[in-house]
Amino acid sequence: MKTMNIVCFGFGQVAKAFIKILNNNNISFKLITTSREKSQKKIFENINYESFQFTEKIFDRDLISRIEEADHILISIAPIDGGDIVIKNFQNYFKPNKLKWITYLSATSVYGNHDGAWVDENSETKPTSTNGIERLKVEKEWMKLSNKFDLPFQIFRLSGIYSDKNNILTRLKSGKVRIINKKNHFFSRIHLEDIGNILLNSLTQIKKNEVYNISDDKPSSAEDVAMYGVKLLGFNKPKTIEINEIESKMLKEFYKDSKRVNNKKMKEIFNYKLKYPTYVEGLDYIFNNSV
Repeated sequence: MKTMNIVCFGFGQVAKAFIKILNNNNISFKLITTSREKSQKKIFENINYESFQFTEKIFDRDLISRIEEADHILISIAPIDGGDIVIKNFQNYFKPNKLKWITYLSATSVYGNHDGAWVDENSETKPTSTNGIERLKVEKEWMKLSNKFDLPFQIFRLSGIYSDKNNILTRLKSGKVRIINKKNHFFSRIHLEDIGNILLNSLTQIKKNEVYNISDDKPSSAEDVAMYGVKLLGFNKPKTIEINEIESKMLKEFYKDSKRVNNKKMKEIFNYKLKYPTYVEGLDYIFNNSV
């Protein structure tokens, strides 16, 4: 594989995991990222790269030439004011003949509430949260753009992300976890490393305008996950509170939705076996390898 020219719109945990995995697999690439900070040269995992300023109000004009040179693009910037600032500013600079892979990172919140039923990529999208509503709107904007320019475009709908740094064990140690008293509430999750690996596998399996649920094998309640963490750490059960006691708007929206996310398409198309099939394997690994 020749050297890839990668542009990451946004350089958060998923983009970094992807780049780290590319580097660990000795894949040659040139990296461009965007940030809200002023443009500068940076180093990540011994990788030299350029970071260009890009916000809803301003962007470095030198970024345009880098986009025109790109053959792989990862978009992880969340919707801003209900729209996508990448499309707004750069849709006319994508080079269809040059591009080989474009991935937009969305979220399973686009499905909304299905009362604990299983959802796949063909299920009805009826988002209830602000995040889900805006994500679905941006998905449609990208699909429209992809059809217009015949782009090698795909959407990854990510379940709740946990990682070696951000997980229920660290939250339990902080003493901030509360058990929410809501029966039959299911949600799905995915380990950050598995997302990076799936992105890697998708480089050679791009199918235009496809949507994939990125999730592990075991949808569970937040209480089940928390109690497994309690068991590993030897802690007492956290305090239980009622739904109406939740102060966080985001957390209130989270508990409105209950669904189990089907990942069959992801595993079949990308020929991927999850490193962490459920939260049990993921949390076991984190617990046994934490400093």
